[in-house]
Amino acid sequence: MTAPATPDDVAAAARRIEPHVRRTPVLDVEVPTPGGPRRVTLKLELLQVTGSFKVRGAFNRVLSAPEVPPVGVIAASGGNHGLAVAHVASTLGLAAEIFVPEASPAAKVDRLRAVGGRVGVTVGGALYADAQEAATRRAAESGALVVHPYDQVEVIAGQGTMSRELEEQAPDVDTILVAVGGGGLIAGAACWFEGRRRIVAVEPATSCALAAALRAGHPVDVEVSGVAADSLGARRVGDLPFAAAQVGVTACLTVSDDEIVRAQRHLWSDVRLVAEPGGATALAALLSGAYVPEPDERVAVVVCGANTDPASVATPRADG
Repeated sequence: MTAPATPDDVAAAARRIEPHVRRTPVLDVEVPTPGGPRRVTLKLELLQVTGSFKVRGAFNRVLSAPEVPPVGVIAASGGNHGLAVAHVASTLGLAAEIFVPEASPAAKVDRLRAVGGRVGVTVGGALYADAQEAATRRAAESGALVVHPYDQVEVIAGQGTMSRELEEQAPDVDTILVAVGGGGLIAGAACWFEGRRRIVAVEPATSCALAAALRAGHPVDVEVSGVAADSLGARRVGDLPFAAAQVGVTACLTVSDDEIVRAQRHLWSDVRLVAEPGGATALAALLSGAYVPEPDERVAVVVCGANTDPASVATPRADG
């Protein structure tokens, strides 16, 4: 099995989207792990336009299309991808239809509706998979350009530009920890690095489509729930991301909801970063001991999203 995109595809995507995205910073911090404090490089993709990495893939998909139909673009999303596609449409003067599930946080839906212009938002169905089915039906009727959250070559190449940046910014990193939902971000990393770095997938224990696929040998449906379901709650990992993971992902780990929330709290209390649960999931693997680096191993963690109510992070929960 081969990776769906090449480093040349990623480099071309970087040139294509460069006027429209931010080169997000990296930050070296010390984090507490069960084995003692460790120096870690955070890739701050939560500071990206629209608050997540998703604009990279969305811009590359639309800008690389031979043409965009007059009816515009269409996407389904738990929130972050929808925000990205809405931003792309607004920036490029296109119409967009965004389908989001009822599980999407109000903070994301409100931001989507605030885009205005020629962006329409439809809320319906319990989870992301339901919204995706509705968007697929609508695209067949309208002829709109589909911008999939993770299962398109152009989207994966766009997400790979994050890893390309990270290698330029922190060339000595040995291992990159990446949160996984449908798999677009980690697929981009696998396609860029081609085995030159260890790439570790981190999933919520309550939404672990990649782990299930790797056990089965092919993508399978999983149950989806938990604090990060709005951003990492894909019912099934994408076919293309699965192919990339098989050739480029070193390990696949899971963390609990409590561990994800603790990582959120740590990012706020120690680094003053407001990350959504999905954005803190990769760090949870280090803090919990799910991933134990070697003594001299240099680790980078992708903090991939910030779209949450800041009060939910800054205010401790009643249950401690």
